[in-house]
Amino acid sequence: MRVESSVTSLTWIPKGAVAGMTALPFHVSVAHYDMPPPDVLGDVQALLEADAIRFANELRGWIEVEDGRIVDSGRSGGGSIGATTLRLGSRGMVFPAIPYPDIRPQPQVREDSVTFVQTAGGRTGVAVPRRVRRPPFVQVAAPTAWTTLSLSIRTDGSSEAAVVGASAFPRHWIYDGEGRLFAKTGVIDYETWIRESFGQHTPWGRRDSRAIVTAVESALERELSLAIIGSNPPFRRLRTGETLVEQGDPGNDVFLLFDGVLQVEIDGELVTEVGPGAILGEMALLEGGRRTATLRASTPCRVAVVPGDRIDRSALTEVARTRKPHAYEPPPPA
Repeated sequence: MRVESSVTSLTWIPKGAVAGMTALPFHVSVAHYDMPPPDVLGDVQALLEADAIRFANELRGWIEVEDGRIVDSGRSGGGSIGATTLRLGSRGMVFPAIPYPDIRPQPQVREDSVTFVQTAGGRTGVAVPRRVRRPPFVQVAAPTAWTTLSLSIRTDGSSEAAVVGASAFPRHWIYDGEGRLFAKTGVIDYETWIRESFGQHTPWGRRDSRAIVTAVESALERELSLAIIGSNPPFRRLRTGETLVEQGDPGNDVFLLFDGVLQVEIDGELVTEVGPGAILGEMALLEGGRRTATLRASTPCRVAVVPGDRIDRSALTEVARTRKPHAYEPPPPA
């Protein structure tokens, strides 16, 4: 019996993710941000050719099982990286990215499973200035983006996928063997990425970066988030430890967590953490105008702020309904 599975990451640049002077080309529409990729994985190559994503990492594996024992295994797939297009008026200039060789350690073969690991990525298409410690103290180079994925396939027919590591920029969405979005990296750190993602500070220099991975929000929240993004809302930035709202405070705004991880605290107790795409603050709007929880940044965060009367109330009611009566589950023990 052959058991097959896969895991795929798609990498894209959300609106407003680039900081500093290098954001200028995005502000004047020379460079572009990306719309979120689809919830269900489709034609990856078509997304790359349309400049809708920046690169993809596809890891596919299989095992052969006879009488409950693994007798053979193998893998396929690999990385695919697109080009960067800059537009000046009606003309476009295409800067090809430079793919790096996929890193594929030997599979870990156990009695009841095989685990495959694959790193894919490369040097992005457009060089940018960064500070260095030696003269002339500024270097113009293209940083590296990547993901490292793992895939475990078991003799009972099940499989498990995970993100082992990833570059701090851009955002990485992860799809399972059925092509369904099941996880995403929760934090974008453009400034660290632009400063450090070179040479020895990449997997090709034997140094990976741990990824902060968050669960996927509901389909309704994703639908609402697209409407919020399209309305060009104002954003708040939070430092680690800073609160967005305090339990008991009045408030009528609704929030879209755009980047980072927020802790949800009720009566001083941490009950859960939420990641990008979560719609928050709806309970105050629906239940008397007082915040029912404290929202505290466990990483640097970027939050879109929207007046509650601009969001469909029935949609907010449905979001709230999915969270009752025990919507916030305690996080697993460390």
